[in-house]
Amino acid sequence: MAVAAPESGLRKTRPAYDRVGDSALRIVTAFCAAVSVLLIAAIIWKVLQGAWPSIKVFGISFVWHSEWNPVTSVFGAWQFILGTLITAVGGLLIAAPLSIAIGLFLSELAPAAIRGPIGSLVDMLAAVPSVVIGLWGIYVLLPFVYNDVEPFLHKWFGWIPIFGQPSPAGVFPAMLVLAIMATPITSSICRELFVNVPRDLQEASIGLGATRWETVRGVTIPQVGGGVVAGIILGLGRALGEAIAVTQVIGNGIPLKLNIFQPGATLASQLANQYSSAVSDLHVASLIYLALILLVITFTANLIAQRIVHRFDLAKAGAR
Repeated sequence: MAVAAPESGLRKTRPAYDRVGDSALRIVTAFCAAVSVLLIAAIIWKVLQGAWPSIKVFGISFVWHSEWNPVTSVFGAWQFILGTLITAVGGLLIAAPLSIAIGLFLSELAPAAIRGPIGSLVDMLAAVPSVVIGLWGIYVLLPFVYNDVEPFLHKWFGWIPIFGQPSPAGVFPAMLVLAIMATPITSSICRELFVNVPRDLQEASIGLGATRWETVRGVTIPQVGGGVVAGIILGLGRALGEAIAVTQVIGNGIPLKLNIFQPGATLASQLANQYSSAVSDLHVASLIYLALILLVITFTANLIAQRIVHRFDLAKAGAR
């Protein structure tokens, strides 16, 4: 009796048109990824093209020169780079512990009845337009800081140069505004990270006799350390590029003083102040050069965040 020869390979049990969805998914997702890369490349190219006349005149020395004089067409970015870094880092130093504390409270300590409303209110703060926060800063924050906070700090810490004579507007109010704007996104990320920490680990720590604080310090935060750092750096990125709110409270003064209560300027605030009233093509190109520097700083901060998260992941994998 003849025996049928076995089929080579597996027989296709589904027609080709059933696999159209898989092909379409691959094509659509690849297209979206390519568009995002092309969009970033287009932004960099356009900003570089606009800044090129200034780059040809001043070169890389534009970065460390401090003079900014549209009348004599002499421009330098150093004062604005310093102002950007000081206000952003200062705001982050205020926002980071506040955001972590909010995330821990909402995930670990808050009663269920208030956890949702408070979390929603904190998230809604991110939806407030920056110009509204800036107006609030002018009419509420600046008078309070000038009349109460700065005199108090000057009285007790005036021997430190950064806490000099109070001023109606300055770098310190800009730090507070940036802290307010960075807190919602950072606290939201921290809350989601803390919620997803395995409950078994926390319960085991408490079962071994650890207090709530020791569990948070030794179990909860180390488990999500990389994510917390990423959230903080994301808040830094939010602070680096803020223009309107900072412009409204920083006072726009150059050169930058050692006293943080005095007026200052940032890369973004200088762009917001002068771009529409630029007096020459070189002036416009120099302002776009400032934007290029801000772009480089932001990308560098994101790369540093990725490296830090990678190190946390490696350390956690090694601990296992």
